[in-house]
Formats: sequence, structure tokens, C-alpha cells
Amino acid sequence: MIRRELAYFFGAIRFFTRLPVPAWVGHSAEALNASARYFPAVGLIVGGIGALVYLAALQPWPQAVAVLLAMAATIYATGAFHEDGLSDAADGLGGGWDKLRILEIMKDSRVGSYGVVALWLGLSGKFVLLAALDPALVAWALLAGHAVSRYAATLLLATMDYVREDQQSKAKPLATRLSGGALLVATAFAGLALLPLPWPHALTGCLLAALATLWLASKFRRWLGGYTGDCLGAVQQVAEIAFYLGLVAQLPR
Repeated sequence: MIRRELAYFFGAIRFFTRLPVPAWVGHSAEALNASARYFPAVGLIVGGIGALVYLAALQPWPQAVAVLLAMAATIYATGAFHEDGLSDAADGLGGGWDKLRILEIMKDSRVGSYGVVALWLGLSGKFVLLAALDPALVAWALLAGHAVSRYAATLLLATMDYVREDQQSKAKPLATRLSGGALLVATAFAGLALLPLPWPHALTGCLLAALATLWLASKFRRWLGGYTGDCLGAVQQVAEIAFYLGLVAQLPR
């Protein structure tokens, strides 16, 4: 039982990041489906990497530089996996006029103007918001932001249908609906990440992340009838930004 859950956990790390995992961890569609419950836990790890880099960089450099290096570390750890999804989803929804055309654009490896703008807004938005926080909160914000935003993407897996038919799509192994128990595990990891934050900050951040997730989910349901892997990446990125917006909204004026 424990070994099986560890295999699911390491499977999630292997799927969502570039981090090494033990050689004994197997690979199967069933294991990847089960690994979705650990999506927020992967967020804790990625956010933890960013937090450690931030704290180390804060000693010799200003907060803005430390935030930039922390962001670079998280992007390196994931291989820009979710940023790519945001870019593709923006291109598809911005340039497509029906489901087939939107999916075709999303699958195209080239980046269009909508994707470029979305990436710029996403990266610069996270930088500005994190740099505006109290320096003592940034490390906890990175932990919570990465975990909660991945939980938001997990909710799409639990509540919406997968819409691509091709076997090569990045979310195909995760296309099975999550069980109640799996969703409870994901919820526990997301909740754990919120504990170090002041509750008004955590509450406002989660509220804005939820609103952002609902907004995007309504768009995906309207135009696609479900989600793709790119949609999951877009939700993660937008929910993370919305979470940081909630934290900054609690700053004293």
C-alpha cells in the first residue's frame, strides 16, 4: 500500500517536473491516472524549491532579484510545462472560432501573439505581485501558490471531461475522473500549504483563485466541452496569479 502510493507520488513528480525519481518507479497509464491526486503535492515541492532559492538569494540581493531567481528556479524545475499550456490555451481561445480550430491551434508548437502576450502578462504579473509582498511572506506564498493553483487544475480533472482524442496529448494519461478519495488527498496537500499564511491572506487568495478557475472552466466548457492538457496548464498559471493577487490585496494601505 505504502509502496504503491509512493509510486503514484513519484509518478506525479516525473510527469509534472524534470526532477529525478527512483529507478524502481514503474510507468503505466493506470499509475499516471492515480498520480493526479498528488498534483498539489508536486506544487509543494516546486514551490519549496522556489522558496529555498528566494531565501538564499535574499541574503546578498534585493527582494526583486530574489523573486526573479525563485521564479527561474520553479520554471527550470517544471520545464515551463504549465507556462507552455497557458501560451497554447491563449492562442487557441484567442485565435480559434470553433472547437476543432481551437484544438488545432493548441496543438501547434508555434507560439502566436495571444500566447506571447499571455506569457508576458503571466510572468511579469507573478514577479510584480511577489515583489510587492512582505519579504517574510514570499517563501510561504510560493509554497501555497504552487500547491493551491495545482489543486485548481486538479478540480478540472475531477469535474470536467477530457476532449482530445489523440494519444500523444500531454493530459491523456490523466483523463480519468478522480475518485472522492483521490480528491480528498489533493485537498489535504493544498490545505497543508495554506497553514503558514495569515488566514485573511489565505482566504482572499483562495477566493480569487477559485473565481479565476471558475471563469476559465466556463470558457473551456463553452468552447471545448471539456479540458485538454493545455487547459490544465492555463488554470494552474492563472490561479497562481489570482492567489498572489489575493495576498497583495491584504497588504496595509
